[in-house]
Amino acid sequence: MNTQTQSARTPNAESHYEVTRSDLPLHCPLPGTTLWNSHPRVFLPIETTGKAKCPYCGAEYVLKD
Repeated sequence: MNTQTQSARTPNAESHYEVTRSDLPLHCPLPGTTLWNSHPRVFLPIETTGKAKCPYCGAEYVLKD
């Protein structure tokens, strides 16, 4: 999923996201998310384990190569 090319989406609408290395550095909420009613941006370390979970909304991210 390349988040740079997607249109605006509802914040925290999904609980599982697949991201690629082109999405790094990873942060939640993702680019393209409407931010006015979302949580503060938090960077998530996903490079080592390939998985990360947002401490604010609980969204889970998986790094796909």
